[in-house]
Amino acid sequence: MYKFDVIVIGGGHAGAEAAFSIDRAGLSCALITMDESKVGQMSCNPAIGGLGKSHIVREIDAMGGLMAIATDMSGIQYRTLNTRKGDAVQALRVQCDRDLYKKAVQKILNKTNIKIISEEVVDLIISKNSVLGVITKDKRYLSKKTILTTGTFLNGKMYTGRDVISGGRTGEQPSIPLSKKLYGLKLPMGRLKTGTPARIKLSSIDTSKMEDQPGDTPTPWMSISNPPKKHQTQLSCFITRTNKKTHEIIKNNIHLSAMYSGEIQGIGPRYCPSIEDKIFKFQNKDSHQIFIEPEGVKKDLVYPNGISTSLPKETQAEFIRSIKGMENSEITEYGYAVEYDFVDPRSLEKTLQLNSLSNLYLAGQINGTTGYEEAAAQGLIAGINASNNIKKQEEFILDRSESYIGVMLDDLTSHGITEPYRMFTSRAEHRLLLSQNNAQQRLLMKARKIGMVDKETETKFLENERKYKDFVEQTLKKTKTNYFINKKNTKTKLNENKSLYKLLSRNDVNEKKLFKTNQTNEKHYQRAITEIKYSGYIAKQLREINKTKKQNNKKIPKNINYKEISGLSNEVREKLINNKPKTIGGANQIEGITPAALNLILIHIKKGELLKENA
Repeated sequence: MYKFDVIVIGGGHAGAEAAFSIDRAGLSCALITMDESKVGQMSCNPAIGGLGKSHIVREIDAMGGLMAIATDMSGIQYRTLNTRKGDAVQALRVQCDRDLYKKAVQKILNKTNIKIISEEVVDLIISKNSVLGVITKDKRYLSKKTILTTGTFLNGKMYTGRDVISGGRTGEQPSIPLSKKLYGLKLPMGRLKTGTPARIKLSSIDTSKMEDQPGDTPTPWMSISNPPKKHQTQLSCFITRTNKKTHEIIKNNIHLSAMYSGEIQGIGPRYCPSIEDKIFKFQNKDSHQIFIEPEGVKKDLVYPNGISTSLPKETQAEFIRSIKGMENSEITEYGYAVEYDFVDPRSLEKTLQLNSLSNLYLAGQINGTTGYEEAAAQGLIAGINASNNIKKQEEFILDRSESYIGVMLDDLTSHGITEPYRMFTSRAEHRLLLSQNNAQQRLLMKARKIGMVDKETETKFLENERKYKDFVEQTLKKTKTNYFINKKNTKTKLNENKSLYKLLSRNDVNEKKLFKTNQTNEKHYQRAITEIKYSGYIAKQLREINKTKKQNNKKIPKNINYKEISGLSNEVREKLINNKPKTIGGANQIEGITPAALNLILIHIKKGELLKENA
């Protein structure tokens, strides 16, 4: 019999982040995974970040997590996306060396007190509706809390044409007994699907026929808190496209795809479709982009992002070799679709604890999400809340207005999913406040209060904030001028001296020629440009947030009669009567309750209050 504070099942991105947060909380943790050597493995594309996702990675970093650090230890190309758009929606995407990323995660975890165990969990130890630990094929392990992060392994099946293999990843077995256990607990479950493309030898493709896609110069970092001292060797990616011949081959064989033969029942990710989906749904398009992404610095292998497929091997080879620059492709591993079990996330608290079974938390793809970043964020939150509960500290729940992680968890637990959930900036109604560049300002001190961030990182952060404030107050606000260079590079004379701070709020100012930066103040100046430019919009959003919070905290009388409220549909009335929300915010969390319905309830409550006042 073994005892730990927390047991984490699964060594993927969610499991690694969960275990790391528990260790930082000073608690004992066992990470149980089928193969210790695969901890931190990138199952699909070897990249971290991207649109909506880099925001999550920076939030994890601000709260002391490992994903951004592991990314910088293995990053072989850094590119900022959406550079022509505003700061709030710009996103850093990092191509990683697949092997180095896994090694980086393992190196970070090996410096902790986490006990990593290579075994398969086949059952949960349950007593009086509470999880007390796990059973593997050989042993029983007791714990105060258990976190389940099974990824695509829960009754996973891989499809290539009509070939079906049990597994959650190439060469690895699925978790079937655990899946049966969860179904036996009568949890609301379903099946989802994701997929991956073939892997091709870099030496067999002709990149000279493709568009070169270099990284950013100077090379940035994903981690703001603790970047390493030196980057890995930086490589280019390449872009090619499918063509009419490619599409013809796929159309002629689409009936052999597992997705279109009826073999797979699970729902796939709409925003990351297979090549079959693209050609079937967008028949008017003659071509689709393919990003040729290197798998590593010393690896003769590429990941062709954009041609995920479950077609038979011979069809894959034929359509891949019809693509420009890929005519002589040597395929080392064929693409496949993978179908797996998930649990309806509406059965979870916002802490990610299962609401029907105490001491059990779920994180990652088991909750219906897709993507390394979304999984890691859930692992972090599950780990923090499991630790806080053990230490009798309050729940750690992030609001939608303060983080993308908060948006994701609110979406999942309140509304559930109809397809694998992927983060986008458009999901955040307060995204102007949530830049990838201000994650530390939003979350670092919150994480510090619960022990997730060390004193050294806090001191470094506070010192940088002090220097930034001094730069704004002493330099930008006190330096004045009676002219500036505009966007057209012509001199504009002013009627009076104005501070650089005031001038930066103008749209016609050429910021680069307004103030000459140096290595010390360059980052401060760029931050000031953004903050000054958006200050009016941000103030407006903050007012809206405060108004919404005040409204959400409004208590609903215990004796309220929803049948008396004119204008509510029978469906809405039934949901309100069954759920019995205590506040307007609670009513807002119920699926199908519209803003119009909330407004009718507020008016009804106000009328009742006025009647009492006048009685």
